[in-house]
Amino acid sequence: MSDDANAVAEIAAPAAEAAPAEAPRITPSVGSGIPAEEVDRLTRDLIGVLKTVYDPEIPVDIYELGLIYRVDLDDDRNLTIDMTLTAPGCPVAGEMPGWVENAARSVEGIQDVTVNMVYDPPWDASRMSEEAQVALNWW
Repeated sequence: MSDDANAVAEIAAPAAEAAPAEAPRITPSVGSGIPAEEVDRLTRDLIGVLKTVYDPEIPVDIYELGLIYRVDLDDDRNLTIDMTLTAPGCPVAGEMPGWVENAARSVEGIQDVTVNMVYDPPWDASRMSEEAQVALNWW
């Protein structure tokens, strides 16, 4: 797949200033054969379903925890998701990628989903959204 044939969504780096609550942490790049309106809808819907997946030991969803590192959307509407865990020894390490895949497959218009578990860079608390920090009393 060429870069021109892909809509690439990556996790936005935490900003020095607080972003508005509705600012997505996954932002699509330009250059896809998919209309921008559809990319926006797919991104919103994907964020919505990712927010339904929780690490059972942490009362915050994986999106707000910053566990989703990268999402590639190709012109055939196939997703490749790179994600991590808060710790490599997480007890649900073998199950969570399946949860993410099932959630992403539920987005209308998505054809196929591949979830890759990555550990580089290692997750740290700076990847959490302000919402996650508040939920975890991380002040």
